[in-house]
Amino acid sequence: MGAKGRKKSITKKLKKGASEFSPSSVSKDKAADFLPLEGGPARKLPDTEVRESKATILYIGRIPHGFYENEMEGFFKQFGTIKRLRLARNKKTGKSKHFGFIEFESPEVAKVVADTMHNYLLFEHLLQVRLIPPEHVHPRLSNLMTISNIVAGSRIKREVFLN
Repeated sequence: MGAKGRKKSITKKLKKGASEFSPSSVSKDKAADFLPLEGGPARKLPDTEVRESKATILYIGRIPHGFYENEMEGFFKQFGTIKRLRLARNKKTGKSKHFGFIEFESPEVAKVVADTMHNYLLFEHLLQVRLIPPEHVHPRLSNLMTISNIVAGSRIKREVFLN
């Protein structure tokens, strides 16, 4: 058998194989495994509920030197009403630990602030702003807030006293 004969036999096998997989010869069970090529009916995905976040407390990290309570209150007041503002400080020296927490009146404002201010360049520092879910906030919010969240890739648990 020459080169032409081999070529003929290969084309016959290809044509025979293609006819075995034509849509008319495939049963409906096997056809259901494939997605329709045209805009035919597709599977319906289950409805997912969009959960509204009730978080009103923000973690703010990498706060630059010189940006303290008064400056923070003046800056974040432009977004909405601030309920509480707490900058973490060293107990002995009173120096800033460069992170803090802000609680807003409404969750919508807190979400807007988190989206807008995350990675905001302020005095050559990129602010890290995260919404804290309500399940991570201690029940006695007025006196003590325990927050367990992921910041900079490590799990951190902080206790911060709010006034």
